[in-house]
Amino acid sequence: MGQVLLTEIQKGVKSALIKRRIISHFIYVGCTTITELSKAIGLSVPTVTKFVDEMLNDGYVNDYGKLETNGGRHPSLYGLNADSGYFIGVAVSINSLRVCLINFKGDVLKTTADIPFELVNTPECLDKICEVVSGFIAELEIDKGKILNICVGITGRVNPEKGYSYTHLTFTEKPLAEELTERLGVNVCIDNDSRAMAYGEYIMRTDKCARNLIFINVNWGLGMAIIIDGKLYTGMSGFAGEFGHNYGYDNQQICDCGKKGCIETEVSCSALYRKFIERLRKGENSILLKEKSIDEITFDDIISAVQREDVLAIEIVEDIGAKLGRHIGEMMNIFNPEQVIIGGEFSRVGVYLLPPVIASIRRYTLNLMYRDSDITISELKEKANAIGSALLARSKFFALD
Repeated sequence: MGQVLLTEIQKGVKSALIKRRIISHFIYVGCTTITELSKAIGLSVPTVTKFVDEMLNDGYVNDYGKLETNGGRHPSLYGLNADSGYFIGVAVSINSLRVCLINFKGDVLKTTADIPFELVNTPECLDKICEVVSGFIAELEIDKGKILNICVGITGRVNPEKGYSYTHLTFTEKPLAEELTERLGVNVCIDNDSRAMAYGEYIMRTDKCARNLIFINVNWGLGMAIIIDGKLYTGMSGFAGEFGHNYGYDNQQICDCGKKGCIETEVSCSALYRKFIERLRKGENSILLKEKSIDEITFDDIISAVQREDVLAIEIVEDIGAKLGRHIGEMMNIFNPEQVIIGGEFSRVGVYLLPPVIASIRRYTLNLMYRDSDITISELKEKANAIGSALLARSKFFALD
């Protein structure tokens, strides 16, 4: 009797795994035929047909009609049912929050604008995150019971498997993911913001994204995400991609991590802000001085100055871009990626970023390494973390153990 029960349990587990493989295929490929699905997951057509029929009945899959062909029988196209479930992404940065809702198919249904916020290691900070997410959920005009997973993309060292953040919100003994799950009443996972942004680009980019790429996140700090053969690389402890904390400069500048001379002390939004203010205090000129005092200038003001062709702001941006290109070149020599995507707040400087980056890459990188690689800017821009986190919430929900 016990052996029979074990066999039934094993069949149930195997069936669930196959269905998750089918859903994962639809996530990455979109609508497809039974024959194509059978080839992709390595199961017979009758077996795949059986599982797709079950998922049709369960409401997770839709029949999207016949595929037009040049003769013969027209096979049906199957894909995910958009309204069968929803996922939420929460972007937690140093000074803002953003929340995003997607449906089962990955369509973006709603995103908030940046919500002013200060990321500090206090219970009140965690309360604020929960308040914002709960308020966002309360206003949604969907079946709340169909929210299947939430992913929080947060800056710093994160172990997504264990659910711990080791840089921010470390005051609780529980894993951050577990704490958020209990407070929000919905399953919550967490990941590093750079990986969330990279994954968002990988899934949503207009042109088919490369399966081997590096995403450079130039924010207040400097992060990196690596996608190898279509999969995010997290490293043994989940900390892969701490690009900005490699030693780079003998500048005696203390990094946020406590060490001196990290790359991000010279290549980051914080570096842009610090350098701009320092040069103003030394007597250099900017259009911003006609509008406010030095102490009132914000990072957004500097971005505005760049867009208005302020000479000082552009000069500093181009200098940082050249340094960024040298360090990207180092990564290209190691990984030889198909594509490098630059995102984060620094990418808002627009047309002034890529020329110095590319020029520096060509100067410091092996010709064979860079000539076939595509160097480009993030398409999702300021929404990348929120959208990417929502998409990660979906993929993690169906992840194959």
